[in-house]
Amino acid sequence: MNDHTMTTVHPEMSFLNIKSKHKGILAWILSTDHKRIGILYLITMLIFFSVGVLFGFLMRLELIAPGKTIVEPQTYNSLFTVHGVVMIFLFIIPGLPAVFGNFFLPILIGAKDVAFPRLNLLSWWLFVTGGILAVISLFLPGGPADTGWTFYVPYSVRTSTNVIIALIAAFVIGFSSILTGLNFVTTIHRLRAPGMSWFKLPLFTWSLYATGWVQVLATPIVGITLLLVIIERWFGVGIFDPSLGGDPILYQHLFWIYSHPAVYIMILPAMGVISEIIPVFARRTIFGYKFIAFSSIAIALFGSLVWAHHMFTVGMSDTAQWIFSLLTFLVAIPSAIKVFNWVATLYKGSIDLEPPMIFALAFIFQFAIGGFTGIMQSSLALNIHIHDTSFVVAHFHYTMFGGTGFGVFAALHYWFPKMFGKMYNRKVAKYAASIMILGFHTLYFPLFVAGYLGMPRRYYDYLPEFHIYHFISTIGSWILIVGLIIMFANLIIALKKGAKAGSNPWGGETLEWKIQSPPALENFETIPQITTGPYDYSKYEVEMEKVK
Repeated sequence: MNDHTMTTVHPEMSFLNIKSKHKGILAWILSTDHKRIGILYLITMLIFFSVGVLFGFLMRLELIAPGKTIVEPQTYNSLFTVHGVVMIFLFIIPGLPAVFGNFFLPILIGAKDVAFPRLNLLSWWLFVTGGILAVISLFLPGGPADTGWTFYVPYSVRTSTNVIIALIAAFVIGFSSILTGLNFVTTIHRLRAPGMSWFKLPLFTWSLYATGWVQVLATPIVGITLLLVIIERWFGVGIFDPSLGGDPILYQHLFWIYSHPAVYIMILPAMGVISEIIPVFARRTIFGYKFIAFSSIAIALFGSLVWAHHMFTVGMSDTAQWIFSLLTFLVAIPSAIKVFNWVATLYKGSIDLEPPMIFALAFIFQFAIGGFTGIMQSSLALNIHIHDTSFVVAHFHYTMFGGTGFGVFAALHYWFPKMFGKMYNRKVAKYAASIMILGFHTLYFPLFVAGYLGMPRRYYDYLPEFHIYHFISTIGSWILIVGLIIMFANLIIALKKGAKAGSNPWGGETLEWKIQSPPALENFETIPQITTGPYDYSKYEVEMEKVK
């Protein structure tokens, strides 16, 4: 077990109710405490997530039958654009790093805060500013952007909708992401507790480290690209618009040079969460610690080299196509290493199916489907057939929502007792997870079949032969939303009426489980001394601490 100085602080001194020179909401939105900033991210992120779910629900309702159902074609285009922007830039990308990275990274490495607390607060303010701009763009003259979340040129240059406001929103949110990544990388390098070498870091910390480098190095590229689109709209400079001498393929290269690594900004922290949950609820030491750690770095590296597999149909040279196809196959290897090690950890484990574990197992299954269907698209011949079909929509959602989204829910249920000192109703949480898993597969799996048969994505209308797939998918969206409502209602009720959680209700071995729940203002009364690794379950028989 970790050798460290235990922190004993009276519960009234937790960060939730610590005295501040400010009062009320100002004590939160002006706080530089990493834990409060993490909760601010959680609240704002879930508000935006609700908006994204609403727009997705309306899209599916429109597609329940051929022809017009509830909205006009232009409104539908705006719905899927705003749904994509909100879900990608305001939920999936910031979800795990900004919320749980902010809250737990310093605790996991034995630090009192992040390296740059004020910069951390600024990143949240930029995130909120970008989100508000995205919402404002819905109501300004011209209507919401209708380009899709990728803002492809030349349409994004020529459309009369509020593309510029949406572009500025994405640009500002990108700055928030850069500052967060910079903060995390510096914190991990400079603030580790004495004795915490690189190979004693928790695996969630490794995933945040890899993610931080991608945020710092890749995000400026898309920021500059979005600024160039704004300049082109304002001044008519021919950068991407072919009618002005520009090159629209250049835009796609610049966009995906960021946006494919961004996929790993989204998924890497979720993989880190799963690597924390699996050994706790399997009661086994993590299998292949170094392989999981290095695979995070490998994913960040290879993921930055495969962007053009989104562009196999644009007319690239055959040489470029097979090179990017090969690299895309290679990037699957470090992801497969993680899945193998998770399953190997489960093998002969004493598995306890608590809610975090259910979400983690769902993550592995759904991410595996998303990964396999991604490998299918790296095959050039098959990619030509399924490019821009609903097959791609299903693959993307299995990876991003079935992967990262369920990773967020797993982290929320795993760390909720530590963050708030309350325990939710675990039986209700299991029911909610089961309903969500059923709804998820009912919603997205039919789109694989429809896409393979030729159903294009982003279409407002469709031929009658695709009706059954869209009908089943829409029913699935209702089931999924019911599960989401039950899950969040259960957590909200727990905040007010939940039983008091002990300091270590799951029997975890990493540092956050050695301090009080909720944590004190500066986490540790005395900085811990680290002598062993973080997953010493082979020598430690855990008896679950009963919730009072």
